[in-house]
Amino acid sequence: MKVLILAEQCNPEWPSLPIVGYKASKAIAELIDCTVVTHIRNKANIEKSGFHNAEIIYIDNEYIAKPIYKLSKFIRGNEGGWTTAMAFNYPSYLAFEWEAWKLLKDRINAEEFSLIHRVTPMSPTLPSIIATKTHTPFVLGPLNGGLKWPEHFYDERSKEKEWLSPIRNIYKYLPFRKTTLRKATSILAGFQHSIDDLPNEFREKIINFPEVGIDPKLFNNDSERTYQKKKKILFASRLVPYKLPDVVLQAFISSELLQQHELVIVGDGPMREEMEKKVKDYHLEHVIKFVGWKTQAEVSQYMRECAIFAYPTIRELGAGALVEAMACKMTPIVVDYGASAELVDQTRGIKLQLADKNEITKQMIFELEKLVSDNLRLKELSNNAYNHVMTFYAWQAKAKKSLQVYDWVLGNSSKKPVFWE
Repeated sequence: MKVLILAEQCNPEWPSLPIVGYKASKAIAELIDCTVVTHIRNKANIEKSGFHNAEIIYIDNEYIAKPIYKLSKFIRGNEGGWTTAMAFNYPSYLAFEWEAWKLLKDRINAEEFSLIHRVTPMSPTLPSIIATKTHTPFVLGPLNGGLKWPEHFYDERSKEKEWLSPIRNIYKYLPFRKTTLRKATSILAGFQHSIDDLPNEFREKIINFPEVGIDPKLFNNDSERTYQKKKKILFASRLVPYKLPDVVLQAFISSELLQQHELVIVGDGPMREEMEKKVKDYHLEHVIKFVGWKTQAEVSQYMRECAIFAYPTIRELGAGALVEAMACKMTPIVVDYGASAELVDQTRGIKLQLADKNEITKQMIFELEKLVSDNLRLKELSNNAYNHVMTFYAWQAKAKKSLQVYDWVLGNSSKKPVFWE
């Protein structure tokens, strides 16, 4: 079997989707013969880190990508506006695949590749030109998108500059979109909200396949957890409105019991200045620590040192930080919505009911106060969380699951894969 992987966003040193694209593609390349097509911007970092034995092809579409990126940044600024960002990415990505098609069409038409797998981009709003032009079996995804903003948090949506969110569904009528879905042999969709966003007519070829994963070399805690009387609670993410870092902060401000413990806030963003001022106003500098942006290795160290991962984000499509925390044997507290709701159940964490911010804060206080006093429950939940993510979300485990998808697509297996089996 030889696979052509399309991974425009694929960079071992860039956070979020680029590093996910790199690690997912590299894990597959370690198991089978692969040719990986990515963007020229990733070349320097890929060549430093390596890509096993895969052939790497770099595509340069900067003639259109660079000016569009600059315009997008001018309109969006440095934070938020992801719907707007995807709208701007539409012509850039089509240009990327067009250049890839021109370069590889002879090899594709000669049936050099058993199948083609587009790993990134993962947005369902960006179609594939190559899928529409080839008869080679085509795996699309994991796609991730379509999670609606909760009605209680429209103010947060406006702060994220999501001006195009109300008309997002226009993308479904753009060129190549419907043909891409029809021509794809299998569609991987990250979590139920992504499946619900896809047309019902394609249900038979859709597989629930979360895009998040963990690198056990970085995020792992195979030692037995021990708990001190004074617990460390961690929030690790961007300090932006929809992540609700202020909910965790307010829980500590409101609870004398929690003030006997410690809150560590890893990350940066537009809310940091206001949050730090609030900590000073309440004289809680000895309880609440802001440590700023950290590397993945540094974040993993904090996760091994802290007992509870307070992560009340209300619009989490992938929740990469959550699976990393679970791999470090942290007990997660999340809101029962989006990706977090599918990654956590009652055996491996705490789920807060989706409500307005005041109600979520009350639930956060209640659950944190219970957990800091219950070492047995902490240990049980954290061990279950660890076992779950190590079984299903380590990159090598996910690569093996990808191979099961390939076998099904190629007709070598009659059983449609289920991610969690």
